[in-house]
Amino acid sequence: MYRFQISAYTQTGESIGLVGSTPELGLWEIKKCIHLRTSGDRYPLWWTDIEIQELGGQQRVEYKYVRLDVNGNARWESLLDINRWIPIDSEDYSSTIVVDDGAFGYLQPYPFGYIEKSTVKMPVEERAEKLKIVVIGSSVALGHKAWFLKGWVWLLAQALEQKYGHQLVNVSEVGANVSRTIARFPWFVTPEKPDIVIIALSLGNEGLAYCPPHERRAVQRRFESGLQQLVKMTRDIGAIPILGGVYPNGDYSLEHYSLIRDTHKRMLSWGVPVLDWLAAVDDGQGRWKAGTSFDPAHPNTIGHSLMYQQIDHHLFDIKKDALAKEKQRFQQPNEFPIYFDNAGFHVSVCMEEKHLRIVNSSAYSYTIAPYWQELQTALQSKAGLISGIYIAKNTQTGTLPFLAVEDGAIATTVNISPGADLEYSAAFNLFSPNNSQVLFYDGHLGILQADDRHLWIINESDNEYNIQPMWTEVCNALKAMPSGVYEDPLYPDTPFRTMMIGKDGLESRVKAPPKSAVFFQYKCQLSDISRVAILPLGDRCAVRMMLYKMEYDGPAFPFDLTRATNIADVADAIENGFYDMWNPAFLHYSQDAGRIYHSKWSGLSFAHEVEETDDPSNDMSPIHERMRVRYTARSERFWYALRHCDKVLFVRTGISDRGGVIDLVNKLEKQCHGKPFHLLLLSPQSDDEFLDLPNVLHYNVEFNPDRMYDDLGHWMYCTEVMRGILKSLGVSSKNLFWCPPKIPKGWEIR
Repeated sequence: MYRFQISAYTQTGESIGLVGSTPELGLWEIKKCIHLRTSGDRYPLWWTDIEIQELGGQQRVEYKYVRLDVNGNARWESLLDINRWIPIDSEDYSSTIVVDDGAFGYLQPYPFGYIEKSTVKMPVEERAEKLKIVVIGSSVALGHKAWFLKGWVWLLAQALEQKYGHQLVNVSEVGANVSRTIARFPWFVTPEKPDIVIIALSLGNEGLAYCPPHERRAVQRRFESGLQQLVKMTRDIGAIPILGGVYPNGDYSLEHYSLIRDTHKRMLSWGVPVLDWLAAVDDGQGRWKAGTSFDPAHPNTIGHSLMYQQIDHHLFDIKKDALAKEKQRFQQPNEFPIYFDNAGFHVSVCMEEKHLRIVNSSAYSYTIAPYWQELQTALQSKAGLISGIYIAKNTQTGTLPFLAVEDGAIATTVNISPGADLEYSAAFNLFSPNNSQVLFYDGHLGILQADDRHLWIINESDNEYNIQPMWTEVCNALKAMPSGVYEDPLYPDTPFRTMMIGKDGLESRVKAPPKSAVFFQYKCQLSDISRVAILPLGDRCAVRMMLYKMEYDGPAFPFDLTRATNIADVADAIENGFYDMWNPAFLHYSQDAGRIYHSKWSGLSFAHEVEETDDPSNDMSPIHERMRVRYTARSERFWYALRHCDKVLFVRTGISDRGGVIDLVNKLEKQCHGKPFHLLLLSPQSDDEFLDLPNVLHYNVEFNPDRMYDDLGHWMYCTEVMRGILKSLGVSSKNLFWCPPKIPKGWEIR
């Protein structure tokens, strides 16, 4: 019995038919075609069961599917002179042969079929030198899309049994990825007590082909770390690991191809045999060679055969005594010395665990630095350390909690205090699915969730990473963490080591030093801290410039990039919700000044709105539209920050008069609705001018943006003065309210 099945999406009244080269299939007459059936729970799968009699001398049956409309009119799935086919098998099978033809209209060069119920295999006769080999992988390892599931694993099993008498057990699973395979390993591999384990997984099942581009590196790192975890698990049960290599996918791009080749190259450096399949079935661009695939994810029978042919059988030509020695090598004590002196300082390494132990039992401090040639040479020649960040398990006060390894040597200067006993483990281990959840990884910066209250930020690059809410991918990734305030417990007072996470993701700026690993732990709810919003009110862009240098800046507010010399205009604009700020009726362009002036608020002008491609003298419409979009967003941020912060610090530079300040404060008080606020005035005026004004703080300083632009040193000087003022007011990166660049939908502005 043959069951033909195909996936086909149809309209109401349509059906699928099967017609082919045998009497049972209508001898190519559409009117005699076999009608397939479907069901609500299995649609779009269509199928039919047919008995096909063997015809004398005929070795294959050819056929095609047709789409039938409600009137019985037929449309061939392909008009090309290419047919589907299956081989005629004279063997009498007690179970149904399922012929899986994939999707309607996509004709494969080689068929895929399998026995519905697998036959029971008799145990192989015991032989003295027989080895047991277990394959754990995914659908390709199961033989999917090869005829009768006789894929590369089946071909290998036959060959090894004939050559050496070895027994091969396949415990692969459709759809398995590294996480699933790690979970299955103790239940499906360990009880078999194998001598050799072949780990055959793919980046395709990790989601590489279809994930967003910014997630591809994370997928790659998780896959590689998971493979190494499986290698270790294999050795822990006394078996020898062999890795199935990466292989193509019909939906890979050139960037995907670059990633799988990087992974392949790294796998070859792990000291584990790798089955190189790219050489056999890769078309040079990450896709399957023509004629070797059934669908984007699977090889066909030919592809499986080519993959099998890449396997060196000598890998399995191992005697029991040689195998025992190999096993013993990995069962030796994990830690072995690399360097020691007579004073009590020594370094040891565990290659399997990828950790480094540094002990200083002397009464003196040691400094490990790249120029310590004797130590570095010993590490490079004996330790086999992988490049990357290593994290100390039990950090001691005054000791760097991480170090970097490059080319097998320590690239970080680390002070080792007397009595220290430190163990540094490779951060690479954290990327394994059972150790953490990778929230973000771009090839250099990794953000990993250890659990609901802890996360890691790992920076493998030579540059500092500035992580902030406007980084959309990172902001969204951190939605996975519970809302709250997270701090670096080792250095809680270091600037930009406080991470605020809300329901929409990251809400603060965080810095990761070069080649570092920073641990964050949950401290409290967001509501438990008092967050201060800094809202500049003109008169020019000096405040914005200084906040930028302090890295306290975020997305722009309405007065950040304008000139607003009249404090009364500022008060009126706020009272009226900024609506007229971008009203075309009040905007006019001055060719001489190169600025846009506002006729309602005469002290208001704009110098950053006209672009090179604009013609403001003849057509202001594109400028008006751009200003509408920009200033609508800036005003929304102003009101959002004002409503959601706990305290407000309004900041204004330039000369002000007492009456104008009183008017502004009264209007700000109405908008704050009882929320604590201060108006910080920064102007070269006597403090007496604003004496005894409630909510007003005045500093007799001048911040001139023109001079800042001309003199970077002066700009930095002004920034430090501003930093000191904010510090005196208790404002820092630990309690700053960071307004999101895009205000959440559904929030009422006023």
